[in-house]
Amino acid sequence: MESQNPWWYRESDRTFEEWEKKGVKWVPPVVEQFSFEPFSLNFLVGPRQVGKTTALKIWINKFLIPRVDPRAIFYFSCEELTSFKELGEVLDNYVGFRNGSGIKSSFIVLDEITFVEEWHRALKIRIDQGVFRNDVIVVSGSASLEILKQKEYFPGRRGRGRDIVFHPLSFSQYLKALSNLETARGGLAQIEYSMRTNRVHQDLLNEFFNKYLLTGGFPLPIEEMHTRGRISFETRKTYIDWLRNDFAKLGRNEAYMKEILAYVVGARLAPISWLSISRETSVSSPHTTQAYVEDLEKLFVVKILNFLDVDSKIIYRKNKKIHVTDPFLYDTVCELVNMKPIEDDKLESVVAAHLARKYPVFYWRNKTEVDVVAIINHRQFGIEVKTGFGSWIKPKHLKDVLVLTRLEVPLFLASIDI
Repeated sequence: MESQNPWWYRESDRTFEEWEKKGVKWVPPVVEQFSFEPFSLNFLVGPRQVGKTTALKIWINKFLIPRVDPRAIFYFSCEELTSFKELGEVLDNYVGFRNGSGIKSSFIVLDEITFVEEWHRALKIRIDQGVFRNDVIVVSGSASLEILKQKEYFPGRRGRGRDIVFHPLSFSQYLKALSNLETARGGLAQIEYSMRTNRVHQDLLNEFFNKYLLTGGFPLPIEEMHTRGRISFETRKTYIDWLRNDFAKLGRNEAYMKEILAYVVGARLAPISWLSISRETSVSSPHTTQAYVEDLEKLFVVKILNFLDVDSKIIYRKNKKIHVTDPFLYDTVCELVNMKPIEDDKLESVVAAHLARKYPVFYWRNKTEVDVVAIINHRQFGIEVKTGFGSWIKPKHLKDVLVLTRLEVPLFLASIDI
């Protein structure tokens, strides 16, 4: 316990030191959301390898240590724990140390919590006993699906607690981190004005976007591209292993999951049904294919878009468009299922996944198609990503539509505040 909290002894933190020495580094934008008040039980969720532990250490070292007694900050990585009883002992040991030091309010960070079986039991009983009534608790872990499921054990016990989703860097965040260029100027309502303002940066945006299409918003590939000019097989394998491990944790059959991912990628973003997936794979039941894809969405691997009719009614029974959420993840999934990445598909998916972070997103299809329909102030806003030369007809029911060419996609993503 003491070794994980070196600030108690005015010693430096190794994770934070390593981050400071990196040739390319940034403060993850999610840290700006770490404004917690006691009592609160907060959940930090997101895909693996996105930098959650580093973000927590940056928050502790840059923002907490300068303003509170270091003994009021308790960080613990739960990777070596197996049961809620062991976690309970760790918490009791810290509470005893805190109370003996005269600390009235503390920040408790429990990282990689999903390694601990039934971890919620250790927290729940102590919350009910009032042990943490003046504290801020942050629970984080890579198996985000499991954390979200365990939230159900804390009804009325979270105080001012919040859920924070840690996404990979968006393109505008990527630009700011690597070039110090701030281009995000507003939401969809102001997007055309913002794009006109940023057009002066077009050449630079294209240069960085070509790299972003390879690295996505994940730290490891971004650092490798910056320092070595390429992404190694080892880095790609790290993320493939993540997918495999999470499939296993969910009790999912890896072979089935690969078949489903292969079908999704091979569909080339055409709307598909659960039945069509089951017919073309070894998974016999449409309900099972639905469960597999929804698990992938909860793991932040894919985003499912439903059909939205002219009256803004969601038609769940219609086919779905399924996007991989990040350009690097898209290439990694293609590597996993032995398929060739298609840039046109990647462009549409990166637009859809970006918008999904801020808006409810759907699609429209009849005689024509609108790739993404976002809801803004109860109005539909259509975005069509048009990389080919064919004609496109604007649907009559959509007043607000933006058509993006290949050249305009980086300009759009850089300009929108996501």
